[in-house]
Amino acid sequence: MTEIKDTSSGWLAIVATPIGNLDDMTLRGLQTLKDADVILAEDTRRTRILLDHFQIKKKLESYHIFNEHGKTPDLIRRVQDGEKLALVSDAGTPCIADPGFLLIRAAVAAGIEPRIIPGVSALTFSVSGSALPSDRFAFYGFLPVKSGRRGAALDRIAQEDKTCVIFESPFRVEKLLKEIAEHIGADTQVALVREATKVHEQILRGTASELVSRTAGTKWKGECVVVLHKSAEADMDEDEEE
Repeated sequence: MTEIKDTSSGWLAIVATPIGNLDDMTLRGLQTLKDADVILAEDTRRTRILLDHFQIKKKLESYHIFNEHGKTPDLIRRVQDGEKLALVSDAGTPCIADPGFLLIRAAVAAGIEPRIIPGVSALTFSVSGSALPSDRFAFYGFLPVKSGRRGAALDRIAQEDKTCVIFESPFRVEKLLKEIAEHIGADTQVALVREATKVHEQILRGTASELVSRTAGTKWKGECVVVLHKSAEADMDEDEEE
């Protein structure tokens, strides 16, 4: 068991940020960003928009999938030396299909307990808004792009007996809906969540085949999440009987 050590005044905070509507930023998250010496950002330009909105003037450093391996050891040393670091991703909660895991794992291994500041997540938003069974769900993040690995991932999802959540690029949404109908079943219950919490927020619900037909030729834009359950109707009927 890793011993959690006192790092004096230094700390590492993992801070969730809005996925669209800036008013979703929590008070605790704001205070943590104000208290930090440095904010680690997946994209400093996007994070600067958030900080400017709340009139927070702090030094920003980039921390993303292309530099996290190289930067993590030094960041741990800086916390041990008393520096206060806050990690944010472009939107939502770090580690949920975003950088953060490597830093948290290294911190815990070094005896540093990260401060987790919860908030908005496209994952929980989409599960809640899907109108599909939410007592159990599996998160698959972004599926592989290469056809072989992608098909294998869809076949694994087809074996699930629970709601599944997939993040997808708007450029592949139409393809994904067709793949769900083919690999999992035309009658699979699907909720397509687009631009959650933003001005053009939209949730489309129906079977995979219905959504393929209704959305054919659509030029999708913005963040998209697909929630599905291959036997949702049967599960809901069982719940009613119980």
